[in-house]
Amino acid sequence: MLELNHISKSYRGKQNALEDVSLTLPRGEIVGLFGENGAGKTTLMKCILGLHRYQGEITLDGQPVTRKNIGKLSFATSEHSFFPLLTARAHREFYAEHFPTFRGKRFDALMDFFELPLDRNIGKLSTGQQNQFEVILALSQGADYILMDEPFAGNDVFNREDFYKVLLGILEPNETILLSTHLLEEVSAFVGRALLLHRGRLVADASLLELEEEGKDLMTFVKEAYRYKADRVYQALGKLTEGDAED
Repeated sequence: MLELNHISKSYRGKQNALEDVSLTLPRGEIVGLFGENGAGKTTLMKCILGLHRYQGEITLDGQPVTRKNIGKLSFATSEHSFFPLLTARAHREFYAEHFPTFRGKRFDALMDFFELPLDRNIGKLSTGQQNQFEVILALSQGADYILMDEPFAGNDVFNREDFYKVLLGILEPNETILLSTHLLEEVSAFVGRALLLHRGRLVADASLLELEEEGKDLMTFVKEAYRYKADRVYQALGKLTEGDAED
């Protein structure tokens, strides 16, 4: 189990990026992490991975996250963590050597699915293909917790939709996905739980099954949590129209 207790993170001269966030992620879940730009989604993931200093406590199976157990976590990010001058085949060999739980068959199957070349330097691929490869590495590492931060920037909707279906088919019961994305409606059929950050605070945590029983979809849940004002567009247009009339 991955546990976060009272996590706070601040940047010099700015408001808190995270403020008193507590949550648990058991094994075997697909969790959506949602929030507006600047809500703290990326910061939260980087705190879990030990890439940021923070206040509070994060434990993995009851132990602090250190070099001894960091291999249980993997990360797919559009910032990229691969070696651009190496080929996919060289990455496969490197991961197989350094991660005892590396899933070679999964790597090969996902490479075929995305139709990516094995013997071309990753840095020469398109941005969309690089993002696909980043996801392949995260899923093939053999980690128990796979963190994905906007992993499919630059990919078309059909590729994304097909991938989510593949993802449901390949995950094993002990694997957990934490997926940060703005594409709420697109992933609503694939996530089982929704976490909602707002200005660094965890403002909502619900299972999609519970929402379904209440007759709510994911978008409705998010709008209610954010207290979204449906008439905000009309108000803005009205003010603009008034300004034009005065001119």
